[in-house]
Order: sequence, then structure tokens, then C-alpha cells
Amino acid sequence: MPTAKYESIYEDMKQKIEEDLYPSEAVFPSESELTAAYACSRATLRRALARLIEHGYIQAGQGRRMRVIYQPTEQNEFMIGGIESFREAAARNHFQAVTRVVHFAEDVVDQKTAEKTGLPLGSAIYDVRRIRYLEGKALILDINLFLREAVPDLTPEIAAHSIYDYIENDLGMTIVTSRRRMTVERAGVLDMRWLEMGDYNCLAVVSGRTYNAEGVQFEYTQSRHHPEYFCFEDTAVRRNVR
Repeated sequence: MPTAKYESIYEDMKQKIEEDLYPSEAVFPSESELTAAYACSRATLRRALARLIEHGYIQAGQGRRMRVIYQPTEQNEFMIGGIESFREAAARNHFQAVTRVVHFAEDVVDQKTAEKTGLPLGSAIYDVRRIRYLEGKALILDINLFLREAVPDLTPEIAAHSIYDYIENDLGMTIVTSRRRMTVERAGVLDMRWLEMGDYNCLAVVSGRTYNAEGVQFEYTQSRHHPEYFCFEDTAVRRNVR
């Protein structure tokens, strides 16, 4: 399927901001300048600008002019407010990424697991554990439980590539929402065994319950991150409470 024009415009503007062609705090080009540069309609341009605003790259100012608010970081950024795969996050941050599957099994949700994860008691699941390497370092331990009914025929080979790619492009499922919780936890035996923890004894842990377009929770995930190499980013907008 060809990429919509507003998406290619968004990607081009985003890349220019990330490469500091539009530096932080600079006034962004006007809509007239941008529609001329991209040979597009104002409606198409505004869809691209809306995505830049949504992802924290620009902000609307006075007189409809935009200002760049993107702040680069030396650390890899994972988005709390968005849903993206590990491969997508690594590509966005220009990191070399490798995934190693260290555990793949079929299981059934017991009472304790149901209470922790929200998955239905007695349902068949895939239990997947993967080590994520960035620039050759083992920095993330992902523990994923997938409903076998919703994500059939999952394999270790698929898990080593991208489960979300399989879900969306092979199964045709639409991933809609994820409820997430971030905590700091003491490193456990598996963390110390599989991750390059060094002198650290704690991790940033992001737990999530992910739902498809039918409102079915098909996944529970716990992503355990080395604290030195990662930051978590979101763009917050204050709502008018009056």
C-alpha cells in the first residue's frame, strides 16, 4: 500500500528537525512556505503538522506560527504515550538492534497470572521472553504473554523478528490501545543473568495490557530496562478544566 502524502511529509519534516536543520526553539516555516515546498494542499500539510505536534516536535504559537520544541537526547527514547515495537523504537533512534529469544512456551493462565495480567483465567497463551540488544549490549528483558486464540501460530522465529509486524501484516489485527504502568524495581535473578547490569541493582519496568480493535486484551507485557541507557518520553497537553 503506498504511503499517504501527509505521512511522507511528516517523516521528512521530522528527520529535518532531528538532524537540527530546524533547531530547537526556532520558528518553523509558515504553512504557505511548506505547502509550496512540498507541493501539497493545506489540508495535507496540516495533517502532517498535527502529527509533529502530537509527537512533541513542534508547538503552535501566536499567529498560527509553529515553534520547534524537540529536544535531542543521547539516550534511547521509548514512548510511554505511543504504541511501537522494539524494532520501530530502535530504528527511530538510529540504533542497531538485535533480538534473542531465550524462552518460548505454551501455557494456560492460572489464577495468579490472571490477577496480575488481566488475561482470562484458563485461556491458552504463548509465554515469550526476549533479550533486546542495542549496539551489541543486552539492555532490555521483555516478558510477553499473548492469547493464543488472538495470535495463533506464533513461533520463536516470528518472536525474534517482530511479533507486532506479524500481528498487523499477517493476521490483519488492528492494535488500538495499551494501558501502561512504569515502576522502578530491584533486579531479579533473570535480570542479572541476561542483562549487562554492571553495578546497577534496579531497572525501569514498563508493564502493559494491549487491546485490539474489538476491545480484546491480547497481550500482557513486562519490559525490563537497564536504567543507564534509557529514558521514557511522552508529550503532555493540559486540558481546559473549566
